[in-house]
Formats: sequence, structure tokens, C-alpha cells
Amino acid sequence: MKAQFLLNGTPVQWSGSGDTRLLNLLRDSCAQTDPKPGCEIGRCGACLVLLNGEAVPSCLVLGARLDGAEVLTVAGLGEDGARRMDALARHGAIQCGYCTAGLVVAIAGAMRRAPKPTSVAVLAELDGQLCRCGGYAGVRRAVVALFD
Repeated sequence: MKAQFLLNGTPVQWSGSGDTRLLNLLRDSCAQTDPKPGCEIGRCGACLVLLNGEAVPSCLVLGARLDGAEVLTVAGLGEDGARRMDALARHGAIQCGYCTAGLVVAIAGAMRRAPKPTSVAVLAELDGQLCRCGGYAGVRRAVVALFD
């Protein structure tokens, strides 16, 4: 199958099996290492990307869905993504960093749902995001600092 899609604003032409997972496509064919393989069943949030503006686990999206799509990883979030990562770091949410990209994409997804969300709304969107190091209190502090 062939697909043309935008990845972080850059046109990509891809051909491969329609059952290739977006996570693998991004990492293996597009050299995007910010979506991380985690549980690979859509529950941990390490591989989140924005697909047509919605935060989705890239491990569950098949290549067959990509033609005409827009995919944003944390690398495509620019200055807003960097500002959110900085807030997570300042508030002690980043320890090993494995979950960081997924957290930032989840926050971006929450902001696309509601352009001026409260910290309570953003934290609800982050429910289910797993942190290997247990940095949840730092995540909470960073979100409160960013949105209240």
C-alpha cells in the first residue's frame, strides 16, 4: 500500500504493508524516536502522537489509516512542546524521560479539545499516562503551573 501524509509539517510518501503500526513506521522509516514503544497495546501513553489533531497511541494506528493524514510527534510541537517539557523538568516530573514525549503530546491533545483548559481538565486527559519512575506528583505540579 502507498500513503502520503504530513509528518510534523513535512510531506511523507510511504509504501509498505497496511498493517504496519504507525509507531514502527515512525521509528524505522522516518527516524522519529520520540514516540517510545511501551506496552504496545495502547495503554501506557509512551507512543502518543497527534493524528489529525487527536492524541492517539501510535502502536494502535495502522499504516492503512495514514493516507491524507496529519501526524504530529512531540518534535512537531515546536516552542509550545519545548515550553511544556521545560515545565515538566522544572517541577520534577522528568526522571528517566521515557514518558515525557507522550505526556507533552497528551497535553497538546487536551489543548486541542479545549483551547483554554484548566489544570483539572488536563490532568483528566493525562489519566492513564504511565511513568516508569513514578513522577506523577511532578506532572501534577507542572500542569498546575502551566494551566492555573
